[in-house]
Amino acid sequence: MNIGLFGGTFDPVHRGHLALARAAQERCELGRIHFVPANVPPHKQSQPLVPYVHRYAMIVLATMAEKAFVPSLLEAPDAASDGGRKTSGHAAAGANYSIETVHRLKQTLKKTDRLFFLIGIDAFNEIASWREPEALFRECEFIVASRPGYSLADVANALPERLRPKAAITKPFAKQPAKGDLVLPGVTLHLLDDVHKNVSATAIRQAAAAKKPLTRFLDLAVAEYIKKMGLYQ
Repeated sequence: MNIGLFGGTFDPVHRGHLALARAAQERCELGRIHFVPANVPPHKQSQPLVPYVHRYAMIVLATMAEKAFVPSLLEAPDAASDGGRKTSGHAAAGANYSIETVHRLKQTLKKTDRLFFLIGIDAFNEIASWREPEALFRECEFIVASRPGYSLADVANALPERLRPKAAITKPFAKQPAKGDLVLPGVTLHLLDDVHKNVSATAIRQAAAAKKPLTRFLDLAVAEYIKKMGLYQ
């Protein structure tokens, strides 16, 4: 089975996240997608986040209608299970690193399963600075949601230095939009160029603080949860 791993802060999970997941599911025939909210994202350790329990609850509500979308506790503060499937270890006490999450998830999968890592282009631009990025590309294929203005050269140049093609190779990519598949030694990328939605988690939090309607950004159940729990006030 093809399995997707979609991590992030999900503060809150919104229509853009779901659109990416649906497009990835269709493009790569994913039988299951694990939505993995981070307890302590490495790049946002100093940024205040809504408590993990609320972000996880919103994912549960947002994915109820999608059988293949699985709310995951892989990075929960003290979780040792994922949707009823036991894992071999707990989420790290400190920051949650994707390479560790991938290893924990793969311990629950069959050897014949293929793992795909879902990510937006802005986060992908920072991939070279992540922990053990080369190992991450060995462990899974990537599905990258692009957006207008990005070229194949931009995507290739964001790779870790050892996996990055030489400039002479990437130069012809500069005028090609970031779409299709990009297969390089040690790297397989599937680029989605038609799922960009103008939805910002920051704008959602600001709208919630101003007590404005949220349903244009979020599923109704998530919007009602935010209102009921008084989040982002």
